Formats: sequence, C-alpha cells, structure tokens
Amino acid sequence: MGACGVVMMNSDQIADWVREMRSGSNGVFQLNTWIPDPDPVRNPTHELTIRKFLSNWGPEVSEDAADTAPPDFVGQCEAMLDAGPAVISSIMGLYPPEFVSRMKQRKVRWFATATTVAEAVMAEEAGADVIVAQGMEAGGHRGAFDGADAECNMIGLFSLVPAIANAVRVPVVATGGIADSKGVSAALLLGASAVQIGTGFLRAPEAKLPSAWADSLGDTAPEDTIATRAFSGRLGRSIRTEYAVAATSPDAPAPAPYPIQRHLTQAMRNEAVRSNDSIGMQAWAGQSAKLAPTTSATKTTVALWEGVQAILA
Repeated sequence: MGACGVVMMNSDQIADWVREMRSGSNGVFQLNTWIPDPDPVRNPTHELTIRKFLSNWGPEVSEDAADTAPPDFVGQCEAMLDAGPAVISSIMGLYPPEFVSRMKQRKVRWFATATTVAEAVMAEEAGADVIVAQGMEAGGHRGAFDGADAECNMIGLFSLVPAIANAVRVPVVATGGIADSKGVSAALLLGASAVQIGTGFLRAPEAKLPSAWADSLGDTAPEDTIATRAFSGRLGRSIRTEYAVAATSPDAPAPAPYPIQRHLTQAMRNEAVRSNDSIGMQAWAGQSAKLAPTTSATKTTVALWEGVQAILA
C-alpha cells in the first residue's frame, strides 16, 4: 500500500495525486498529514541571525520568508475524506474526535504514528485502528506528539515494537531502520503485524529523488545520519551533510520553531535540489539507508516478501 504525505498540499493537489495513484495502481493507498503544532513564538532578532547564517549555504533569505501562511489542516482533512482512501494516517499527534468519527462512518481506517508506549495508548483510546510504531532509526521527521520532547524519547524499534504490542489491542506496524527481509522478519517476530518502509524505497526510480540524494544514500552508514531540527524546526533524521553538521555546531544559531525554520531554509533547500547539490539538501535518511536497493518499487517489494517467507519458514 503506497502513501502520500499531504502536509504541504492543498485540496486540489491532493485530488490530483489520488487520480494519478488510482490510474496506475491497485487503487489501495493511504493519505497522511501532520497534526498542527500550536502557533510558534516569533523572535525577529533571532530569525535575522538565522537568515545571515543560511546565506552561507544558499541564496539570501528574504525578510518575509517566514511569513508564509500555514497549511489548511481542515481543508486537507476534508480532501482526504473526499478521496475515500483505505487508510488515513497521522503523525505528530491525534486527529480531533469529530474527524475520527467521520472516518469511521466512511469505513476509513486510522493508522496513528506513535514514538512511545504512552502515545500508542493515547492513540488507541482516541479510536486508532492501527498503531505505527516509529523507532528512532527512522528517516525524516520524528512523529512525537510533543515536538519539544522529541530528543528525550529516542527509543529504538527493537524495544518499542514489543512494548507497544503488549500495551495495545490493535495491530502494530513497525517503521524505522527496516530496509531488507531480515529487518521485516525481525519486526514481525517482535510482534508487528506489518512494516512501513520509507528510506528503503527512496532509491527506486519511482521516488524521483535528485541523484545527489539517491547516490548518497548508497554510501550512508548508520553513523552517517543525524537527528536535527536544522531543516524545519521539528526533529528529523537526515544524512550528515555539511549544512546539517554546521547547523548543529555550538557556533550556529539555534533553529527557529516549526514551521518558521522550514520557511527560512526553503530557499536553500530549493537551490540545492535545482543544482543537485546534497550539501544544503533536506536529504532525509534512516539509519539503514545503505541497504536501500536501486530496483523498482515492485521488484523491491516482491524481493522483500519472498525473503521474509524464506527466513520465517
């Protein structure tokens, strides 16, 4: 089951993606968006310091770069319901009760991302049909309900999956650091009913990644990744690029809160993609990035499952 993160998409873009997905797949997919954070506290003086720092890594950042309007969360929720997917998933918190009720009325399953046992229990109590247990090994953003506590709750998948499986009655999906049949098999033996793979598919041609990012994944050992707020203000795991390392040094300004930091780094990230330069690229990567194959998503999926069957037999 493929998935689309719609956090930066409007209603029309969501509908366009769904039409394309349905025309070229088995029609089964999930849609995901972030639960909004409280409005950030702005500090113009500190933002100026960050803009000056970022000018060393990309184009000059405009004074109004961080004044971008937030995504329309309510509109996204309506568009996801209108699309009628098999699954709507969440990250960074819980959907409002009214939206959960409407999902259930339409028989849409809710997959809730959790990074701790406490979050998993909260999600089940709120009506989640499935818990997606995200280990600290995962690439991209941490799904912590409270963004400020993300660094304090960095739990490895091998500890998290059995603990959550023992604490909830609904199925558990394991995600984070899984990129081969051995990882899938281990997750199932630990109590997961399924796995969710991200970085393991990023080198597939369907992912359409910039080649600098895709090539770097093939050379990324577990210790070559870093958990940082330097790209968006929310904690996320990326390749240890020159910018990511410099932005976490003692001399660098602390990142602004989400989404201010995301807006401030937008010009740098766009230029890095345009020039295919990984230095300033938001090159998300899980700790098992080096295991990601370059074969098509179809071939990778078949090989993973055939490998799991052989191992567990």
